[in-house]
Amino acid sequence: MIVVRLDRMMAERKITLRKLSHEVGISEVNLSKLKNGKVKSIRFDTLNRLCKVLECYPKDLLEFRWDEEDIEG
Repeated sequence: MIVVRLDRMMAERKITLRKLSHEVGISEVNLSKLKNGKVKSIRFDTLNRLCKVLECYPKDLLEFRWDEEDIEG
């Protein structure tokens, strides 16, 4: 499972949801869903803009975690 760690990066960069939304060009509602893990996918363009604004790499925003079914086989 891929987990979006936007909350952690926003805290490290001390940036608000409103400011990030404005700078990235995504609605606060959609950015909030992304931040809270309520989305199934993310466009590369969106990921690219987030990385530029937050001055980070995709690996800083995305984390892989094994699902139970992956572990059990």
